[in-house]
Amino acid sequence: MSTVKKIAIGSDHAGFEYKTALVDFLKELGYEVTDFGTNTADSVDYPDFAHPVASAVENKTADAGVLICGSANGVAITANKHQNIRAAICWLEEIAALARQHNDANVVCIPARFIDLDLAKKITSTFMTTDFEGGRHANRVNKIACS
Repeated sequence: MSTVKKIAIGSDHAGFEYKTALVDFLKELGYEVTDFGTNTADSVDYPDFAHPVASAVENKTADAGVLICGSANGVAITANKHQNIRAAICWLEEIAALARQHNDANVVCIPARFIDLDLAKKITSTFMTTDFEGGRHANRVNKIACS
């Protein structure tokens, strides 16, 4: 069973609607959620929200992160600049499960313009409840960092 309890979440304007719904959804499931914004659908720059989420996971004030933007590419690229962040773009539940099981991903990136909200909820739930398998995958994950 996953040890994720605290979740950091953020989005740009394209992900604002999904972020708002996911905050409520995650709280209903019993998670402690820190919302790093954005707080409107007005145009904003995704790094302004991706960096704080990634920092919270990196600094261990959150166990996992959720980032949402139109394609999920921008927030994933930004989050992955942080050491020990493994942000994965997930558009299917199976991708979310594999990102956790094989890659020990700690930030799920949702492409709001390409999936519906119900699927976004399922992906997020799967990501948060799936454990890293370790074993042969741990050796690979340990080779990711550039330090």
